[in-house]
Amino acid sequence: VQLQASGGGLVQTGGSLRLSCAASGLTFSSGTMGWFRRAPGKEREFVAAIRASGGNTFYTDSVRGRFTISRDNAKMTVYLQMNSLTPEDTAVYYCAASGQRVITSMLRNPNGYPHWGQGTQVTVSS
Repeated sequence: VQLQASGGGLVQTGGSLRLSCAASGLTFSSGTMGWFRRAPGKEREFVAAIRASGGNTFYTDSVRGRFTISRDNAKMTVYLQMNSLTPEDTAVYYCAASGQRVITSMLRNPNGYPHWGQGTQVTVSS
């Protein structure tokens, strides 16, 4: 399984970025996809997740209303549209994948996802 994340970069406060994560080697259309992030000096935290059909999405409170997770099963790609970015969003962002449904109680837990991408840096300047 390979997950290739891209789209990170440097942006000013209030700006936008769209992260992409291209997957291969797993049953993408059946699995749950997630985004996590790790800020400097902090533990990895859940950002967003999306079910196989794309109909159910989940967000951590700090990004709800600003970030949107989506997926294109035909392209085996998951996206994270990030708007109204603040310096608190600065982190390395990781995409995570499971080839099957992740139960709701594990959606926000990194242990719910067996596959991880390499991470992409997002830096928001003030």
